[in-house]
Amino acid sequence: MNGAEFVALSLPPILIGVFAAIACAVPGNFLLLRRQALIGDAISHVALPGIVVAFLITGAVTTWPMMLGAAGAAIIAVVLIELIRRLGRIEVGAAMGVVFTTMFTAGVLLLEQSDTSSVHLDVEHALYGNLESLIWLDATGWTSLADPAALAGLPPELPRMAVVALLVGLLTLLLWRPLTISTFDEGFARAAGLPVTAIGLLLVIMAAVAAVAAFDAVGSIIVIAMFICPPAAARMMTNRLDHQMGWSIGFATVSALSGYVLAGYGPLWLGFDNSISAAGMIAVMSGLILAIAARFGPCRARVAGS
Repeated sequence: MNGAEFVALSLPPILIGVFAAIACAVPGNFLLLRRQALIGDAISHVALPGIVVAFLITGAVTTWPMMLGAAGAAIIAVVLIELIRRLGRIEVGAAMGVVFTTMFTAGVLLLEQSDTSSVHLDVEHALYGNLESLIWLDATGWTSLADPAALAGLPPELPRMAVVALLVGLLTLLLWRPLTISTFDEGFARAAGLPVTAIGLLLVIMAAVAAVAAFDAVGSIIVIAMFICPPAAARMMTNRLDHQMGWSIGFATVSALSGYVLAGYGPLWLGFDNSISAAGMIAVMSGLILAIAARFGPCRARVAGS
């Protein structure tokens, strides 16, 4: 593959995958430490029907309707969980399991019964994304990166994911101290006058924005690997949160890069004719990195005992 082909066919999906992985991994560190790592899984499940309904209303896969649809679905999920918990007198975990599974299934059924042939929104893309198809047709080589006319033809997922990753990073930096204090010692944070509930809500909102923005490229199921695996692997590498954040960003980047390359070229190296899902291979590489960290990470014993 020459430079022109790489810029047009591979550079955009690689960058989108890296930005999506980082955007999910950054809030994932705090969710993991708060023992709320599965919130990313919950968001990806309940967001699907909201995103599909938003598409059916607007007829287009655009960012803000998708965000609003996902937010509406999340509100409905919270109400349903509380109703089931009160009426059924069951624990909240069981109620969450029922609601998340039901809403995800409803989203899949809506997709199967809807005409989404004109856009990349169907069951396969909802599960695995469409990273491989996010190519830059107007690119003619590296010089296109400085050509405004060519840049106008970038896949919309790239600037969207870049902006979301940047916003998540900036918010994390601005709120680093209150996020850290409320994560490690909620009682002290309340005594110090910090709005603990609002901070927790903002963290969930950050995770939700990252998950919905990544949905179109990497699919709803793969998002959970990005939320959990890089932060969990980083947790086994260091005792310091700032270092853990750096490790997680590095692991997320390596997962995205290696996953995309192995999905496209790995089968060819092994003698097969077709490539495999890039998003799926990114998740596999995330899990492999986590397994290596669990075996060789210097802090793995502390994590296992905690």
